[in-house]
Amino acid sequence: MTAQLMYWPAVAMAALTFVVWLRMYFSRVAQMKREHIHPQAVATSAQSAAKLTDSKAADNFRNLFELPVLFYLALVVAVQTAQVSALTLGLAWAFVVLRVLHSAIHCSYNKVIHRFYVYFSGGVALWVLWAVLTFGLLR
Repeated sequence: MTAQLMYWPAVAMAALTFVVWLRMYFSRVAQMKREHIHPQAVATSAQSAAKLTDSKAADNFRNLFELPVLFYLALVVAVQTAQVSALTLGLAWAFVVLRVLHSAIHCSYNKVIHRFYVYFSGGVALWVLWAVLTFGLLR
C-alpha cells in the first residue's frame, strides 16, 4: 500500500476546516450586517460572545484544532514509520467521516447528544489509530 494514500484524509480534514471557516465567515458577516454590529464591537472573544448569538460555526471551527491536531500527527507518524496499512488508513478515514458528521450536526441543528455520540466515536477511532501506531513502534 502506498504511503501517499495516508495524506488524503489530511486533505479531506483541511477541506472540512475550510468549509467550516467559510460557514463561520458568512454567518458572522450576515449577523453583523443584519443587526448593524460594528466590527470593532466584536474585537475580543468576550465582546463577540456578547454580540454574536450564532456561534455554532465558530465553536466548531475552534474544535477542528483540538483532536484533529493529534490526527494530523498520527498521519505523519504512520507515513514516517511505514505503518500505512488498510487498518491505519481505514481508521484515518473513519475519523474524517465522523468529523464531517460532527461538523454537520454542530453547524446545523446542533443536538448535543447526537454531536456527542459522533464526537466520541471519532475520538475512539483516533485513539485506536494511536494504539495501532504505538504497537507498531514497539515491534
